[in-house]
Amino acid sequence: MTVESHANSLKITRSDGLEADLAPLQGLWTEQQYLRLTEQTNHLIEFADGSIEVLPIPTSRHQTILLLLYEQFKTAVQPTGWKVLVAPLRLRLRPGKFREPDILLLRSASDPRYQDAFWLGTDLVVEVVSPDRPERDTEEKVRDYAEAGIPEYWIVNPLDETVTVLTLHEYALHGIFHRGQRAISKLLDGFGIAVDDIFDA
Repeated sequence: MTVESHANSLKITRSDGLEADLAPLQGLWTEQQYLRLTEQTNHLIEFADGSIEVLPIPTSRHQTILLLLYEQFKTAVQPTGWKVLVAPLRLRLRPGKFREPDILLLRSASDPRYQDAFWLGTDLVVEVVSPDRPERDTEEKVRDYAEAGIPEYWIVNPLDETVTVLTLHEYALHGIFHRGQRAISKLLDGFGIAVDDIFDA
């Protein structure tokens, strides 16, 4: 099954080749329908209050940055027993709202929020900003992740080569890190990544 998202169109092509325009259903999707849809496609699809949004296919640069970050976080948390995973993985922020962060981290693999089909919360999220609609990551998800009470949010922006680290409460700025600096976590004591390494990956 493939999904295409355009300005006023949301089309899905099934494995039998039939195509359907799902745009008329916007605002009417149920959580169960969203979950069923995401189980039948390899696209990242997010859901909020009856509407779905198909995210763009990641570019090579996006994936390269993402995998470098994942490896760095994974290396840092492995000795602690923390759990870190990479997209695609659905994150339920509240009833009726799901996001698919690029990286999710929980301080314990035994945390009850750690579920197989989707996580019910997380302690840290990372988003690599997509050029199609930067405000999705730099504005909308700031509000969403703050509302969900996620303690730390990293915004990795290839457009201006900055890493912004936000922490609760209401996402106070922990730091905006540029080339020549290290992006530092507040949650992970002593953890940092050289900004040059991220954008030169």
